[in-house]
Amino acid sequence: MTLFDIAAVLLGFAALFGYLNLRLFRLPSTVGLMLGALLFSLSLLLLARFGIHFEDQARALLGEIDFTDTVLHGMLSFLLFAGALHIDLNDLRRHQWVILVLATVGVLCSALMIGLGSWYLFAWMGFDLPLIYCLLFGALISPTDPIAVLGILKSAGAPRALEIKIAGESLFNDGVAVVLFLALLGLLEGGFELTPASLGLLFLQEAVGGVLFGLAIGYGAYLLLHSVDDYAVEITITLALVAGGYALAEHWHFSAPIAIVVAGLLIGNHGRRFAMSERTVEHLDSFWALLDELLNAVLFVLIGLELLVLQLQWSVLLAGVLVVPLVLMARLVSVGLPIGLFRLRRRFEPGSVAILTWGGLRGGISIALVLALPAGIEREFLLTVTYCVVVFSILVQGLTTGRLVRSMVVVKNMVGKRGDL
Repeated sequence: MTLFDIAAVLLGFAALFGYLNLRLFRLPSTVGLMLGALLFSLSLLLLARFGIHFEDQARALLGEIDFTDTVLHGMLSFLLFAGALHIDLNDLRRHQWVILVLATVGVLCSALMIGLGSWYLFAWMGFDLPLIYCLLFGALISPTDPIAVLGILKSAGAPRALEIKIAGESLFNDGVAVVLFLALLGLLEGGFELTPASLGLLFLQEAVGGVLFGLAIGYGAYLLLHSVDDYAVEITITLALVAGGYALAEHWHFSAPIAIVVAGLLIGNHGRRFAMSERTVEHLDSFWALLDELLNAVLFVLIGLELLVLQLQWSVLLAGVLVVPLVLMARLVSVGLPIGLFRLRRRFEPGSVAILTWGGLRGGISIALVLALPAGIEREFLLTVTYCVVVFSILVQGLTTGRLVRSMVVVKNMVGKRGDL
C-alpha cells in the first residue's frame, strides 16, 4: 500500500466520521472523531465473531503506519506550531512561573508518582513488570494534550487566565516529558547512565537548547517575513520553519517540540504585529486553522483505529481501568501542590485545581511514546494500559470538562454578585 493510499483511506475516514458527528452526535470534534473510529473498530471485531474478517484489512493498513513516526516526527510539529501561533505572549508572561512549574516540576512529580504507583498496582495484580518500564509509563502518560482540550475550554467560556495556564502548560510539558522519557529509555537500553548530573545535562541540552534554537529559527523566519509581502510565500516560509526546524532540532538533539512552540510564539506575536500585512495575517490564520483541524481529525481517527491492534485480555484491560484513578490522583497532586504554594502570593480562579486536573487530557503523544518502547510483552501490555487511559481521558473527561468549566463560571458569578451586595 502506497503512502497516497494510506492518506486517502485516513482522510476518507476522517471526513466520514466528522460528517456523522456533525449531523448526528454534535460532540466536540476530537471526541466525535475518536468515538466514530472506536465504534468502527468495535464493529469490525464484532463481525469477526461471525466469520466476516474485514478487520484483517484494517490491521494491514495500521501495520503500514508507524504511529510513533507519524505523530512525533510528523504531525506534532505542525499541531504545536498551530497551537502556539494563537497564544498571546503578554498573557503567557503574566502566568509564566505557574506554567513553568507545572510543565517541569509538575510533570516530574506526576511521572514519579504514576511510575511507583503503577509498579505496586501491577505487582498486586500479578503482572511482573520491571520498575524501569513503570517509570517509562509514568513519563509517557504525564504530558497533557493541548489539542484535545483547548476547543472544549473555549466553547465552555473558560476564564482567559485559566485557558492560558492550561494551554501554556500543555504546549511545554510535551517537550519536558519527551526528555524524561528518552533518558529512561536510554537507561533501559544501556546507552545512558541516569545520574542527577547526566539528567541535568540532558535537560539543559534538550530543553534550554530547544528554547534557544526555537528563538534562532523563529527570528530567522521573522526577518524573511518582514522583507516580503506575499501571503503565499509567507505561508510557505512558516511551513518550512516548522518542518525544517523540527528536523534540525532532532538532528542536533535539541527538544524539537519546545523549539517549535517557541518559534510559533515568536511568529504569532512579533511576526503578526511587525512582519505581516493584515491580508497575510488573515490568510495565515485561516491556513493554519484548517491544517490544525485536518491533522487533528486524522490523529484522532488513528487513535480510534489502534483498538484493532491491542492485546484485548480482560486482566490487562482491568489493569488499564485501575490505572485511571492513579493517573488522575497524580495529576491532582502535581497540580494542587504548586498552585497551593502560588496561592500564598497570587489569586487564582475558583476551581482552578479541579479544572486543571480534570481538563488535563491525554492523547496521541502518549500512544506514540509507548509504541517507541522496545518490542516485547512489556510494550504490548503498556500499550493497552495507555490506550485505556487515553480513551477514558478523551471520551469521559473530554465530554464533561465543559460542564465542569461552566459550573465553575456560575459559582464565580454567584460569589461576585454576593460581593457586590
